[in-house]
Parts: sequence; structure tokens; C-alpha cells
Amino acid sequence: MQSEVLEWSAGFTAFCARFAHRFSRVESRRRMAAYVRGLLGEVERKNGWTLAEAAGDAGPEGMQRLLNFYSWDCEGLRDDVREVLVETIGDADKGVLIVDETGFLKKGTRSAGVARQYSGTAGRVENCHLLLCQAAVAVPISGRSASMAR
Repeated sequence: MQSEVLEWSAGFTAFCARFAHRFSRVESRRRMAAYVRGLLGEVERKNGWTLAEAAGDAGPEGMQRLLNFYSWDCEGLRDDVREVLVETIGDADKGVLIVDETGFLKKGTRSAGVARQYSGTAGRVENCHLLLCQAAVAVPISGRSASMAR
């Protein structure tokens, strides 16, 4: 069990290192890794406070600085994440990527990413946070249709 944890930790560190060059400061790189670890972790409610606590911080200020003040290359980071995704899924002939948007209605506007935007959950424009979910699914050759070849 301990070796699995160490292996996962090393893999996670290597994963985050692929994006480190998009963050100009050591502190922002450290915060990025803690933020992603928190998002992937078992924290029930994922907000500045709970993610900061999961990272061992006394308050949310560090996570708020990452999201609101630190300078980082958003477009470059998006491109890097896309590159990792293509590497992970591999050959397009072996599977498909399924992407779905889920909306979480919000009363206020202070949570990261909350804005007045269309939400399929509400069926109208509302204050909400949108989450983009993805899954890579292998499709056996016998289950493929001609339309998947496109």
C-alpha cells in the first residue's frame, strides 16, 4: 500500500511538472499542485477554504492568490492539458472522448467561475458554475459503426 502511495505521489508530481513552466513563480507552481491535488482529493466541498485546509493552510488566501492575482499562461496551460489528453487517449481509432457539461446553480457570485451564463440544469441563464466532465471510452472493433470512422 505504501509503495502505491509513493508511486502515485511521484506520478502526480511528474504530472504537475509538465505544467510548471506556465507559472512564473515558485509559489504559484506550488499552489497549482496543491489546488489540483485538492480537486482530485476526497474533500467534499471544493472551495478556497476547504482546498486550502486540505493543503495544510490556515486560511484560503494562498488559493485565492493563485486564482486571482498570480500571473500564469492560461492559454498555454490549456494547450498543455490538451496535449496530455491526446497522449492519454492515444489513437483515435481505439476510443472516443465523451464531454458533458454540468451546471451547479449558485445564489451568489463569489465562488470561482460563477457567472450569469446558460445552464442546461436550469434551462435558462442563471448564476451558476459550469463543470466540464470528460471520459475516455475504449470502443471494441466489433462495436464500431461507420459513422465513428469520421
